[in-house]
Amino acid sequence: MTHYLAPEPGKLFLDATLGGGGHSEQLLSKGAKVIGLDQDPAALSFARARLGHYDDKFGAIQGNFRDFGEILSTIGISGLDGLLLDLGISSHQVDNAERGFSFNKPGPLDMRMDPDAEVTAAELINNCPEEELARVFYEYGEERASRRIASAIIERRKEKFFECTTDLAGLVESILPRRGKKHPATRIFQALRIAVNNELRVLEETLAEIPQWLRPGGRLVVISFHSLEDRIVKSYLRRCSKSKIDRPEWPEPKSNPNYCFKLVMQKGLIPSRDEVKSNPRARSARLRVAERLPIEVQP
Repeated sequence: MTHYLAPEPGKLFLDATLGGGGHSEQLLSKGAKVIGLDQDPAALSFARARLGHYDDKFGAIQGNFRDFGEILSTIGISGLDGLLLDLGISSHQVDNAERGFSFNKPGPLDMRMDPDAEVTAAELINNCPEEELARVFYEYGEERASRRIASAIIERRKEKFFECTTDLAGLVESILPRRGKKHPATRIFQALRIAVNNELRVLEETLAEIPQWLRPGGRLVVISFHSLEDRIVKSYLRRCSKSKIDRPEWPEPKSNPNYCFKLVMQKGLIPSRDEVKSNPRARSARLRVAERLPIEVQP
């Protein structure tokens, strides 16, 4: 995947979702320099230990990727040769029951990517009005039974608040019996995670800042894991890769002020069967790649 960033000695990349450091390691192995960002102190600690032998070619900084511009400015960086966004949650976060991302393991209803953030999933579940819960489940989880589940949560919390992940997952499963391999609480947990971390708004704000940081020829690579994220990325890249825009009421097309990218691939790339077999969590992944255009070709 990282070969789409065209890593080579002398190039500088931002891995804005560092996680366990796997993507960064691939870039570093090609001689490139990498700055890694992550909200999670545990991820930073793990990545630093894994990649510390690359010395001055690698640096890890704690922060939300929405703040990447401010962070880069602070450390004296003015441009990048590539930027990677691997959205969603890391395997380390899912596997750690204490983080509250998994419905398969008992743990606190947390779901914060940044452990210092104020709002947890438990606070949303136990305090939001029924209509707001239904909206979150429907908009962020695309759950058709959002109203039924929200209503059941309200009734249950009159007796006892939700504290445990498996407690919530069990309630959802009592409303939506399991069919096939997918757990019926999958969409609910996705929706809560997105709401807790404000993921969609953060993604939109981050994408808008990227063009000013990529050098001409620099690559943007985004990996998304559900349709809401991918829809935002697809729409943004489509909007920024058209030299002209047109409307029925206009006499002729006009130059697109947002034109700054060339699409490296017209459609999102999905993983092969072998990739899914070796990593089942990649089954819903979609990869999109764009290249920063030279400033002189822009309107």
